[in-house]
Amino acid sequence: MNLKRIETFVLVATLRSFRKAAEQQFTTQPAISSRIAGLEKELGVILFDRDASPISLTAKGRELLPYAEKMLISAEQFERRAENNALLSGTLRLGVSESIVHTWLTAFLRCLHDKFPSLDIDVTVDVTSNLRHDLLDRTLDLAFLMGPVSEPSVTNLPLCSYPLAWVASPSIALPDSVESLEHLAPWPIITYARNTLPFCEIKEHVAQADVSGVHFFTSSSLSACLRMTADGLGVATLPMAIAAPEIASGRLRIVECNWTPSPLEFTASFMRAPLNGAAQEAAKLATKVAARHAGEHTLIA
Repeated sequence: MNLKRIETFVLVATLRSFRKAAEQQFTTQPAISSRIAGLEKELGVILFDRDASPISLTAKGRELLPYAEKMLISAEQFERRAENNALLSGTLRLGVSESIVHTWLTAFLRCLHDKFPSLDIDVTVDVTSNLRHDLLDRTLDLAFLMGPVSEPSVTNLPLCSYPLAWVASPSIALPDSVESLEHLAPWPIITYARNTLPFCEIKEHVAQADVSGVHFFTSSSLSACLRMTADGLGVATLPMAIAAPEIASGRLRIVECNWTPSPLEFTASFMRAPLNGAAQEAAKLATKVAARHAGEHTLIA
């Protein structure tokens, strides 16, 4: 029996779409339809009700699905037992928050390639809200985001925590220490995009503290936030791990304040599914790389 057909059957049943299954397997919809038709002919049963919208499993399809999933799980376990990392192939669709891009992503990708040389990686950099959506929509296999993702079907492995700090250009006439956000109000606050947790936390604190006249310059790009802050456009709240090089160079300085947003907590999040073995292995490796980076950063600090 062709294992690729079994894999396609489980994928279509999970996604309830021939089109999405084709996108995930980097092939065409007719190719997916052909595999399913070949499996149905081989088994002598109809697996899907193609007239339903979205497509759904027939009674026989529902009966056979758990057995197909067990077959794929057994195949993955067989490969792991063989300890032949070259067997792990295909494409891993990885979504990453930009904070990690600026810290240990390159080290992780290098380790991942060394361990699984036959695995291709597609990297998408985006904000957490979009990464979460794409993960649940199964257009991503694995996401490094501000988590956890509170869904029963998702596994979340703790990755790292980034404390935030208020920073500004030395050209801004601010003391090294201020009592409250009210003293920062004359300058725009440069921070993460409006659909992120840091922005919402800052906005809520401003409202609760009844600080008036605060304006925000938000961006989904940390590189843009760094540049705007270093150019003296405003005061920013950024992860210390990312701002540290700019502080060391003298382009930025820390502004002590009696309140800062909560540290950014990141997880490696992936769907629990028999077709997601590469994501699981990559997530485990990411926790090791992130821990090593945190240890090195602590020593340097």
